[in-house]
Amino acid sequence: MKKHLLTIIMVLIMAANSFPQIYFNPDYQFKPFTPPIDINAAEERAEKILSEMSLEEKIQLVGGYNFFYVKGFEKYGIPQFYLSDATQGVHIRKELSSSLNKSVAFPCPLALTATWNTQLAYEYARCIGEECRAGDIAVLLGPGMNIYRISQNGRNFEYFGEDPFLAARMIENYVVGVQSTGTIATLKHFLCNNNEYHRRTTNAIVDERTIHEIYTPAFKAGIDAGALAVMTAYNQVNGEWAGQSKFVIDTLLRNSLGFKWLVMSDWWSTWDPEKTIKSGLDLEMPGDPLMDKPAFQKRGDITVKKNAMRLIEEGKVSEADIDRMAKNIMKTFIAMGLYDRPVKDLKYLDNFKRHEEIALQTARESIVLLKNRNNLLPVSSQKKILLTGEFVETLPKGGGSADVEGYDIITMYDALKNKFGNMINYVKEPSDDEIKNAEIVFLSVGTLDSEGWDRPFSLPQKTEENILRIVSLNPNTVVIVNSGGGIRMTGWYDKAGAILYAWYPGQNGNIALAEALAGDINPSGKLPMTIEKEFKDSPGYGYVPEDADLNTNWDDDLNMDFPINNIEYKEGVLVGYRWYDTKNIEPLFPFGFGLSYTTFKYDNLKIEPEQFDGKGTVKVSFDITNTGNQDGAEIAQLYVKDIEAGVLRPEKELKGFKKVFLGKGETKRIEIELTAKDFAYWDVKTHDWKTEPGEFEILIGTSSRDLLLRGKLTLK
Repeated sequence: MKKHLLTIIMVLIMAANSFPQIYFNPDYQFKPFTPPIDINAAEERAEKILSEMSLEEKIQLVGGYNFFYVKGFEKYGIPQFYLSDATQGVHIRKELSSSLNKSVAFPCPLALTATWNTQLAYEYARCIGEECRAGDIAVLLGPGMNIYRISQNGRNFEYFGEDPFLAARMIENYVVGVQSTGTIATLKHFLCNNNEYHRRTTNAIVDERTIHEIYTPAFKAGIDAGALAVMTAYNQVNGEWAGQSKFVIDTLLRNSLGFKWLVMSDWWSTWDPEKTIKSGLDLEMPGDPLMDKPAFQKRGDITVKKNAMRLIEEGKVSEADIDRMAKNIMKTFIAMGLYDRPVKDLKYLDNFKRHEEIALQTARESIVLLKNRNNLLPVSSQKKILLTGEFVETLPKGGGSADVEGYDIITMYDALKNKFGNMINYVKEPSDDEIKNAEIVFLSVGTLDSEGWDRPFSLPQKTEENILRIVSLNPNTVVIVNSGGGIRMTGWYDKAGAILYAWYPGQNGNIALAEALAGDINPSGKLPMTIEKEFKDSPGYGYVPEDADLNTNWDDDLNMDFPINNIEYKEGVLVGYRWYDTKNIEPLFPFGFGLSYTTFKYDNLKIEPEQFDGKGTVKVSFDITNTGNQDGAEIAQLYVKDIEAGVLRPEKELKGFKKVFLGKGETKRIEIELTAKDFAYWDVKTHDWKTEPGEFEILIGTSSRDLLLRGKLTLK
């Protein structure tokens, strides 16, 4: 078995040698997805079918079928369609579908975001869309895209970080990547599903401006990119469950954000069939009650399918309401051409090798080097290395609907043994002498995050004590972190020799880890979130009631007897680095941070024009030079600061970035364009975006805290 795995490793390494240090396709240009059938033609065809259906049939269509299907009606030419999780690959449910025997486990979406590579987001998603086509999957239940508000959220690994601008740029490319294959992408979870602690009984109390500036830009980007489906969230938003909220679905999603296609609920997240029907929702999933759980038994069968006819007879809803729901479902599938061609296309099975390569490239670009004292890394192959820790022999990954099993799994042990050979010695519980006598220690730590519950920011006490023991005994300890979000490192980060954040790397991502440790690749990832010193520093601190236990389980997740937990988003628009910067709180590692084995110099900033009338664009340009002795990639970040605003605004906001590869000694001119929207805030009086004339600072740097170039612009 070991020989088989090492052969796989060598094949993957040889196949991946054609990849540059960053993935870049000079022919790729982002272009929103246009469905093959025009929306008007799709509506007309849906209306014709609708006119032939009985009311009972229409009601059956607007509720899910067999847990993960949309019901088909052969006599009307309507196939049944399979909906599958998730964002980081295809979650195979063998009890429901046997169409795929295997699917690639990609690095988690937070790792993808750490690449800051929008083209890679497209390729990553296109690969997943192709696997959906191979597996007869019409709808991918992703991308997940809730904002990283708190580090303890159990689903952070499924999402795209704390910044709405960065998330939006990654999401728009992801959507086009999936849908270019003929697979429908689903933006989820709308809205403010920012924690998993009793998510079904959470009420997110959030103001209008914060909704528009922080929690909807990524959804808006996905909608503008052509996404054909949206899934609502489990939680309440300002007192009403999202899946049955007319404000959330009709007012905000459909009218304000302009979404025209299919809106579905998350599984078992609606509680009032009348409100559900009137809210603007189209498809209630899974359509049948979960009657084997006591908390659901108490509520009875409250599904739309069971109650719609009664509600119509009582005059509380109308057949026209059901028609609207059914029409939106049909027109979406018609527009994608799914009534006219099979979903399944086995030719995509031939592309799995390419998918493995894209997964590996994502892992390569996602690794974030957080600390490297005295250039401890990269490690020479002649060094005597001790390997120990939690995820040496098992693959760390997130749980729940996003769990992708993968195949031909390459463990950390396999990858490092292949790279360093006999110089590496794996010991599960090393003695003090073994730790002291090693020239280098590789220490694996992290978390196993999951949908359904949150996890503590701090690692378990036993783990903390072990880390502190090892880094104290050997200052040349490299701590390798596998996690789906930030963890507390305050107790030991200063004693560690180096720290690498390797996320949930996917089935072959440990190859990338070995390459980074050995210096075969130069780490280029940057944090898509802030890592605080203590959780009490977080803008979301205090969301868990005092003395409450975070160690919940799936039964707790389904328990509707818990009281509603009102979580006030008191920080408003100050989420992530906006909070830490504006409140002058020093984080452990700031948003956008990541080291390299080389060094970069920024200079020659130019802003054209410096007097901007709001029309056209502002071109910001500057030089980056690789001043070190190694080739490497840099992610330049552009922030905008409103010097004097009429409302509270963050200290600065990300409004542009560019990832560039530079050979040693090479200089490149970087250009980033800004529009009037990049200087705007949401005005609660006009309920629209507003720009105020005045001076703005343009800040260029390597992270939100390391700003190397500054210029000014006057907005007229």
